[in-house]
Amino acid sequence: MTRDRTRDLRNKALIFLAVVGPGIITANVDNDPGGIYTYSLAGARFGYSLLWTLVPITLALIVVQEMVARMGVVTGKGLADLIREEYGFRMTFILMVFLLVADLGNTISEFAGLASGMSVFGISRYFIVPLGAFIVWALVVKGTYRLVEKVFLVACAFYVAYPVSCYLAHPAWKESVVRTVIPSLHFGHGYLYMVIGLVGTTIAPWMQFYLQSAVVEKGIKLKDYVYSRWDVIVGCVITDVVAFFIIVACAATIFPGEIRDAADAALALRPLAGNAATALFAFGLVNAALLSACILPLATAYYVCEGLGLESGIDKRVGEAPTFYWLYTGLIFLGALAVMILRESMEVPIILLSQVVNGIMLPFVLIFMLRLSNREDLMGPHKNTRTFNAIAWVTCVGMIVLTVLLLGSLFFPHAAI
Repeated sequence: MTRDRTRDLRNKALIFLAVVGPGIITANVDNDPGGIYTYSLAGARFGYSLLWTLVPITLALIVVQEMVARMGVVTGKGLADLIREEYGFRMTFILMVFLLVADLGNTISEFAGLASGMSVFGISRYFIVPLGAFIVWALVVKGTYRLVEKVFLVACAFYVAYPVSCYLAHPAWKESVVRTVIPSLHFGHGYLYMVIGLVGTTIAPWMQFYLQSAVVEKGIKLKDYVYSRWDVIVGCVITDVVAFFIIVACAATIFPGEIRDAADAALALRPLAGNAATALFAFGLVNAALLSACILPLATAYYVCEGLGLESGIDKRVGEAPTFYWLYTGLIFLGALAVMILRESMEVPIILLSQVVNGIMLPFVLIFMLRLSNREDLMGPHKNTRTFNAIAWVTCVGMIVLTVLLLGSLFFPHAAI
């Protein structure tokens, strides 16, 4: 009996290891340089007061990511592909254009993060950015899906640098836990802008397209979906635990203060936490930059090609999916070039603005996802439950309300509390 139970557990573990990947990778790439800067800025400007947002954000992220992973397994199609089939080419094209522009800004932020992180070690951006661009381009263009996924999973493990650097900063642990469970609400422009940025960087529109495409390309079967669901849940929890440590580290060392980029956050750790904390924070930033510089252009290439009905996929040759590879190459080239020619002072507004744009675009993508995942003819018995619908609609409506409040605070600043 014990032997059979052991064999059963071993088989389940092997299936999980075979399925694991898309959920953990997608969620961890969420902590890209733009995300790290946004979390660092939240801690620097507002201390521990924004930690409470991570609880509802994590719940919403799990629901949203599970929804697209389930659609990918059940339908065998990517999200952009489904939107085009169900709502037509024109609607899909308009959505793709807006997302493409937002993702170009996100790609710039990845290479800006690479330059910023390596500057802590005294390495010039004019050397590291072209080198990094070539590495991430060659990995995807010359590799296979299985190889690329293994490299991405290894890179995810290095996010442990942030909990360690936070521990070295000696934060107020009791206060950080209390602020995580007890909300602190304000309606000022800066506060709302930061909340939208936190949601936008944690639940980014591109993530939904990439995760569903990755699940489809990996070929996960419906009978194994329970393991894919755990892949999603584990990834979502890990990414927001890392976000927690980044905010806490910066709240302990910088608040009340300001930072120009994520490298500033790393350097701010040095007086209180020492050189080791600074090096770890910067190393985590560089790792995140390279990982996300691979995946974000890849996600964009996936959903644009799917939306236009063109061939896509890492396992396809360049001749079989030319638009897919040219789009991937173009985003990397333009993102790296922008960082090479833009002044450093211009990068920070682009980074933060790209996260806010993600937050503003999210409701539009969520509405498409909700309508599709509730179609019985499309999803059958695997359509959304009432609980999932409730959480997803609250997230969607919440983002619309936050966006309206942000715009209102811009036009009526004296009305902000």
